[in-house]
Amino acid sequence: MRISVQREPFDLGAEADSFARGATDMGAVVTFTGVVRDAPGGGLRAMEIEHYPGMTEKAIRTIAEEAQARWSLGDVLVIHRYGSLVPGERIMMVATAAPHRKDAFEAAEYLMDYLKSRAPFWKKEIGAGEAGWVAAKDEDEAALDRW
Repeated sequence: MRISVQREPFDLGAEADSFARGATDMGAVVTFTGVVRDAPGGGLRAMEIEHYPGMTEKAIRTIAEEAQARWSLGDVLVIHRYGSLVPGERIMMVATAAPHRKDAFEAAEYLMDYLKSRAPFWKKEIGAGEAGWVAAKDEDEAALDRW
């Protein structure tokens, strides 16, 4: 298991390849990458992501351990960036490895739902002349509630 909360960009191909290469006894590897999405009609200049070092990693590790206990996983990778990111930049990556695809897909989706709604990150959208904190969305909470 590897959890990384980092400022610097990550190489999606290298991360996915390294993760899959280590999963020789697994039949399925699922990866998901989130990117910063521009505002409708454009106008998002940046998204500022803040976190508390140590606390954030611990919270993500706890949920990753829960995923390993709930599904038959061989390995888990979570990378989440912080700092100032512009539309189109990679913000996070989740990878799961399991003997069978169902466990890999469900665990990856569970981790993504958690990261979207409960992981201790604070996001501020910065547009032309305005900035505002991103509020929690009911649909994100509902997605997590199904687990």
